[in-house]
Amino acid sequence: MKKILSIFVVLLILVGCGSSDKPVLRVYNWGEYIDEDVIYAFEAEYGVRVQYDNFFSNEDMYTKIASESYDVLIPSDYMIQRLIEEDKLMELDFSKIPNAVNIDAEYRDRHFDPENKYTVPYFVGSVGLVYNKNVISPSEVEAKGWDILRDTQYTDRIFFYNSERDAFMVALKALGYSMNTENEQELNAAYEWLVAMKREVNPVYVDDYVIDGMEAGEKDIAIMYSGDATYVLSVNDDLDYIEPHQGTNVWIDAMVIPKDAPNSELAHTFINYILEAENQEAISVKVGYTSPISSVAQKIANDDYAGIDAYLPRTNYDKDEEFYYNAETKVILGDLWSKLIASN
Repeated sequence: MKKILSIFVVLLILVGCGSSDKPVLRVYNWGEYIDEDVIYAFEAEYGVRVQYDNFFSNEDMYTKIASESYDVLIPSDYMIQRLIEEDKLMELDFSKIPNAVNIDAEYRDRHFDPENKYTVPYFVGSVGLVYNKNVISPSEVEAKGWDILRDTQYTDRIFFYNSERDAFMVALKALGYSMNTENEQELNAAYEWLVAMKREVNPVYVDDYVIDGMEAGEKDIAIMYSGDATYVLSVNDDLDYIEPHQGTNVWIDAMVIPKDAPNSELAHTFINYILEAENQEAISVKVGYTSPISSVAQKIANDDYAGIDAYLPRTNYDKDEEFYYNAETKVILGDLWSKLIASN
């Protein structure tokens, strides 16, 4: 019996040694933002192991990477700007990412990386309103835009993101201001707009639950990211999506390599793999967000998500903006958001 156990232990050690010999790629990405089959295929093709961790906000990611090293991060535009300003990202070697040439010109030369040195777009999207078209007419939503969230006939019928960034974007746009304003009077006006909304319509503040809640028809209106909206519209025919006429946030999440990446060579290989058309298609169909490769995005829009406007966010609308990072404004908004959540 002891001999059998000894052999078993040796086998376990050998198996463990074999797995530890594989190069490890550490990837840090949003939750529900990948097709796991693509990861498995990458591991099999390159003989590596991927440690794939999730974050649920850019701020959580920023805190985590202060104490842990990753090879690939997939943050949003404004957070990438911050990481570049703080000299935390590596310049990419595009000779190792040949598939990057397929990225649409529209998603290059952006504010957060104007010289395209540090980033490769992963997915793009917008923020809009999902609504029950059997309860609310499209013409009403089109006319009111974000202000429909202040309409008392929808009291107790609204999901609102539990997100400082998205909340102030909505209020600032409703008031006709830039969502990147540094004007304290405008920021305070947005705060008062949000306080009034909370008092008037009693919204339910949610995170990812908004997906299940709207799929089940629990509320009549919700603020949603376009990819989540694409999914709920695909499973609930009562729903529709609109990007309000006052403007909204159009964003890019991109792949970057931190300066302290343990395996930057493999990171470049992974980024290039993600940009292969068949992998972009698999992930985009799975998560509902828009590929930055137009041929892939158009194919999905015509096939898998035909008739669902949320899949292709609008472009070239002069009132739409991407977020910029501003350390001073962030402190002000954080204080105002805390006051809002604590208010009755």
